Amino acid sequence: MKNLVYIATFALVLFSCQNQAQPKKSDKIMSTAVTAKENIYQFKVEDLSGKTFDFSTLKGKKVIIVNTASKCGLTPQYKDLEAVYKEYKDKGLVIVGFPANNFASQEPGTNEEIATFCQMNYGVTFPMMDKVSVKGDDMADIYQFLTQKSKNGLQDSTVEWNFQKYLINENGELEKVISPRVLVTDPEVMNWIKA
Repeated sequence: MKNLVYIATFALVLFSCQNQAQPKKSDKIMSTAVTAKENIYQFKVEDLSGKTFDFSTLKGKKVIIVNTASKCGLTPQYKDLEAVYKEYKDKGLVIVGFPANNFASQEPGTNEEIATFCQMNYGVTFPMMDKVSVKGDDMADIYQFLTQKSKNGLQDSTVEWNFQKYLINENGELEKVISPRVLVTDPEVMNWIKA
């Protein structure tokens, strides 16, 4: 009888160890889903004039995505963004602006008002998109990608304020997140552009 108990105990331990060693099929699926890395090319948005802007047309280019506002202390960054865009647009750089009213209601205007403001005050020629939300429950899909590691494969982030910059490499992958107060002319950003 004692031997039977030992055999049963040994079989139970062996069975238990085998079950722990073998990952369940659902575990494999879950870990694959978490590490799957998306890219920017899946997104289509509308620009300020209501036309579709397809990010897949930017394959092979470096992209800087920036949330903008017309009535912010950082609004003069439009000047440097436009200067850098003009200098590097023929060398594979695109800057894409997303007006957002998430911070102290500093972008209250309509798309038409935003377009007029950008053109009149800063001569903006880089693509400007439809006003979106960059945080909260109504966050735009593209900003969910930019801020969630489970989607971008790099890091979780929060849009801290207007003019936060997301640097996307030539493969459409997020490479760096740049704080709102860091100018596009900062060596960290310029070295990335030129690399």
